[in-house]
Amino acid sequence: MSFGRPPGQLTFNPTPPERGSFPLDHDGECQPVMKDYLACLKKVRGNNDPECRMIAKAYLKCRMDHNLMARDSFQNLGFQDEKDKKGTSSEK
Repeated sequence: MSFGRPPGQLTFNPTPPERGSFPLDHDGECQPVMKDYLACLKKVRGNNDPECRMIAKAYLKCRMDHNLMARDSFQNLGFQDEKDKKGTSSEK
């Protein structure tokens, strides 16, 4: 009788998140912005809408301001400067 996994199956090695863990917002300091973001996503049916991206940026800023995540530039978090975005679209 054999116990364990069947032979030939690969094992799953979990990988930690790229930016590490972060504390939960137990005090609800950023909850209003989070609710606005979720409502925006529902309104646009999950599409990548510019309005929702700005709310997401505000949410991340709130988390950084309340020490719920490490400070980082928004460019590293996937947000472009509005000046850069407008400049590249007018050049096309």
